[in-house]
Amino acid sequence: MIGMMTKASSLFSRNLGKISLWLAILIFGAANAVTRQLTQLGENNLINGRNPISFCNLLFVGNICALLMLIVIYYRQWSSSNLKQISWQSWLSMGAAAILSGALAPSLFFMALDLTMVTNVVLIGRIEPPLALALSILLLKERVDIWSIIGAIVSLTGVVVTVILQTLWENMMSPSVFITVGKGEIMTAVAAVALAVATIISKTRLTQIPLGIFSIFRTVVATILFFVVVLYFYGINHFMDVGSPFLWQWMLIYGGVIVVLGQLFWFNGLKTSSASQVSLASSFNPIAGILFAYLILGEIPTAAQYVGGAIVLLGIFLSQVGVWLQSSSTIPPGRETSQEEISDEVGFKGI
Repeated sequence: MIGMMTKASSLFSRNLGKISLWLAILIFGAANAVTRQLTQLGENNLINGRNPISFCNLLFVGNICALLMLIVIYYRQWSSSNLKQISWQSWLSMGAAAILSGALAPSLFFMALDLTMVTNVVLIGRIEPPLALALSILLLKERVDIWSIIGAIVSLTGVVVTVILQTLWENMMSPSVFITVGKGEIMTAVAAVALAVATIISKTRLTQIPLGIFSIFRTVVATILFFVVVLYFYGINHFMDVGSPFLWQWMLIYGGVIVVLGQLFWFNGLKTSSASQVSLASSFNPIAGILFAYLILGEIPTAAQYVGGAIVLLGIFLSQVGVWLQSSSTIPPGRETSQEEISDEVGFKGI
C-alpha cells in the first residue's frame, strides 16, 4: 500500500507541470463565460436600479483585486537592482504593451461579451495568433515553418467563415442589400489586433523584463488609464457602486481564481513543460471557452459557429503538426521566447 502511494506521489510530482498547464487552460477558457455570468448576476441584484457588477465596475475592481494579489506574489522582483537595469526605452515599451493588452483589449472584450455570444468572442478572438505570426514574419523577419503558416491561414479562414455565415443568416430576412457585422464581433477583432501588436512589442523589447515587474506595471497602468477615461466620458457617478460589498465579494473570487491562480498555474507549467506541450495545451483554449459557454451559460453554438469552429480547429491541428516536427530541434541563438510573449499565446484571460 505504501509502495503504491509512493509511486502515485512520484507520478504526480513528475507530471505537476503538465497538470498545472491544463488547469490554467481550463481557468482561462472559463474567463469569458464567468465574466458574462457575473454581469448577469449583477442584473439580478440591482442597487437602486443599477447593476453593481457592470462592465466598468467589473474591470476596475477586478484590476485592483488582481493588482493586490500580484504585489503579494511578485513584490520581491521590484528591487532597486532590477529596476535600474530597465532602460527608459523598455519602460516606454512596457507602457505601450500595458495600454494595448492591459487596458484596450480587455475593455473591448468585456464590451463585446455584452453584445454577442461568448462563442463568437472565443472564435473571432482566434485571429490574434495568425496576426501575431504575420507581424513576426513581416516586421521581425522570423523564419516560420510552413505548417504554422498553413495552420494560421486555415484558422483565419475559419473565423471569416463564421462571421460571413452568421451575417448572411442574420440578414437573410432583411431588405437591406448590405451585409453588416455586429459591433461585438468588430470589438473582438480590434481587441485581438491589440493583443497581437502587444505580443510583437513583447518579442522585440521585453524579453529580459522580469515577469513580476511587467505584470504589476501593466495592471497599474491599465487601471489608472481606464479610470481616467471613464471619469472623463461618464463622470465620477459612474463608479457610484464601486464600494458595494456584493461587488467586492465576487471580484475577490474572480481576481483570485481567473487572474492570479490561472497565471500561477500557467507559469508553473511553463517551467517544466516542453514547447510542444505548451503549444498543445494552448490550442485547446478555444475548445475550453466554447465548452464553458455551454456549461455556465447554456450557450448552444449555431450552425455557423460549428462550421467556422471546425475550420479553426483544423488550422490549430495543422499548426501543431509543425510544432511536433520541430519539438526535437533547438531554439536558434538569440531567439528565446519571453514569459510575456508565451503568456499572450492564450489570448484573453479575464483581465
